[in-house]
Amino acid sequence: MKKLILTYGIIGGLVPAVWFLISEGLLPDSVGLDIRLWLGYTSMIVAFATIFIAVKKYRDTFGGGLITFGKALRIGLLVTLVASTLYVIVWLISYPVFFPNYFEKYMAMLKLQMQAEGKSAAAISQEMATTVKFREMYKNPVLNILLTYSEILPVGIVISLIAALILKNNPKPVVTNA
Repeated sequence: MKKLILTYGIIGGLVPAVWFLISEGLLPDSVGLDIRLWLGYTSMIVAFATIFIAVKKYRDTFGGGLITFGKALRIGLLVTLVASTLYVIVWLISYPVFFPNYFEKYMAMLKLQMQAEGKSAAAISQEMATTVKFREMYKNPVLNILLTYSEILPVGIVISLIAALILKNNPKPVVTNA
């Protein structure tokens, strides 16, 4: 089971991590924040399809075609933990090394988006101040880790619950007429 969880967790973690690296490195600034956010979470959903694969493979290979909700959820959550940890590690390395101006770029894009939406100067200023606070929080490694986990873990937890509900099939009790 450990090999199964590690294999699908690593695959699941590589998809959003690689997407992050590609999108930040190659997408032009003209691609708006809403689209980037949508694509980022879509990559997480695609990545966590590995949960369905891992649970089904466990059920069919080790469970004789049967798996309880609890066991399926446990497998899904462990795959989520491995995938999320890999995503966090990639972020912790790539953010300061490859994208040291990430927040400045983000703030510039956010300001342009808010101006295009017709937001007031006060609203833009307030949002910029909030983003500066987040930038400062990301300088603290512990907060950086927690904030990065908070992006991906909820997606994996929800998909783990869905996979466990869909793929569970408890053994039927044997009824004898004695």
